[in-house]
Amino acid sequence: MMNGHSGPSNGVATTSAVDSSTSHNGPSTSASGPVNGYVQAPSLYQIHNEDIITHLFQSGWQTGNYADTILHVRGTAYRLHALILSRSPYLAHLMSTTPQTSHPHQIHVNLDQEPEVTDEGFYHALAYLYSAHALGNIRPENARGVLAAACLLGRMDDLCNYAYEICRQSISLDTLPVWLDFIETLSPPSDGSSTPVVEQHHHTRTAVFGPYAQRLRDDVFSFLVVTLPNLVNFGGQATPTTPLSEGASQQADAGRETLLQVFARVPFDLFKAAVESPTFQFASTHARFKFAKDAIEVRKQGVARGQAEETVVLAFGGGPSGVLVTRKLRRRQLWKVTNP
Repeated sequence: MMNGHSGPSNGVATTSAVDSSTSHNGPSTSASGPVNGYVQAPSLYQIHNEDIITHLFQSGWQTGNYADTILHVRGTAYRLHALILSRSPYLAHLMSTTPQTSHPHQIHVNLDQEPEVTDEGFYHALAYLYSAHALGNIRPENARGVLAAACLLGRMDDLCNYAYEICRQSISLDTLPVWLDFIETLSPPSDGSSTPVVEQHHHTRTAVFGPYAQRLRDDVFSFLVVTLPNLVNFGGQATPTTPLSEGASQQADAGRETLLQVFARVPFDLFKAAVESPTFQFASTHARFKFAKDAIEVRKQGVARGQAEETVVLAFGGGPSGVLVTRKLRRRQLWKVTNP
């Protein structure tokens, strides 16, 4: 029995969160390879430093030996060490402002206002304070929670960038619904006349991400207007001078239908920005207008149902795309009551 629970690890971790060097498609953490076929042996200093880090991770983090601080997080108690925790400005502030009435020092972390900081994400961010061994457990399924936790704890730029890169690489047609839900929480709804940039001073559930919120939004946007059209072969559209073959035309039609179904679920601000973006390539302005019009029809059965009236108009000379997407609230129907 260790730290109030069974198992070899500090805190409460799921089976998938066991500290290991599990391989994944994330950024590489390996050292540089041999130069010109020559493998340089690690120096005495490197061996000694790595031995210390391994000891800190195994004896300090995994088993909580010689702990002087108990960190309470959402019902989980971690036996930790103030010297290591002080690497985080957030935790250093908590330790310095919490009266020490007992030994070990009892610190409570309140994450009620930070739903994006998951238990697993916080677990791996704490582990990273002790050693980069924690990187081996970051996967697409938990990377966003790790990113949120790393941003909260502070001074963990390497971990933030690592987790962000895994998030970016995880954006796909299968995971897009989850990312669209995330994007919808980034900023309050606009009036439809513009697409707002994420306001960093406006505290939302995603404010903890700081600048990474806008970067993730940009990545989802890029997936919608560049990656996805190429993925479904939407780029090969017919023109009067270069008509498509029958087989290619069928593929293009299937790709267009896939895009319509995807854009039916996209939040309005992102939908407007995507359709009006010259990066989202169409064969002609008319093709862009027709796509936007068809997408709006599909959206009436989805995200735009009963909320507001979305329209698209041709706007020659009004922008590089030639179309303008707008939205206005539906007027409440007034009933006139007359005396019999």
